[in-house]
Amino acid sequence: MDDARNILLFSYGTLQLESVQRSSFGRRLEGEPDAMPGYTRTMVEITDPAVLAASGERFHPIVSPSGDPTDEVAGTVFRISAEELAAADRYEVADYRRVQVRLASGRDAWVYVRA
Repeated sequence: MDDARNILLFSYGTLQLESVQRSSFGRRLEGEPDAMPGYTRTMVEITDPAVLAASGERFHPIVSPSGDPTDEVAGTVFRISAEELAAADRYEVADYRRVQVRLASGRDAWVYVRA
């Protein structure tokens, strides 16, 4: 298993919460502020019991492409391992899909957007 933490994951929502990080990854992630241009943020109702237990929140943010490059969603970019990316995939519900985006910093990162 490759434990290298060389995958970038951008979070604008509950993956920034320490409770979610500890239940999903077994550790608190270190991150840096960044932003995702060309997207807008709304909310989605979560009904998955495990996700509700980890986040403690019934409504989670979700993003969609806006078509306007001046729109921007702020968040945090984390360095994670392939195993942790798989854990993030298990945490996210069917409303989300994982895509790669170019962040405001110029870095490419995985992010979960509206499915």
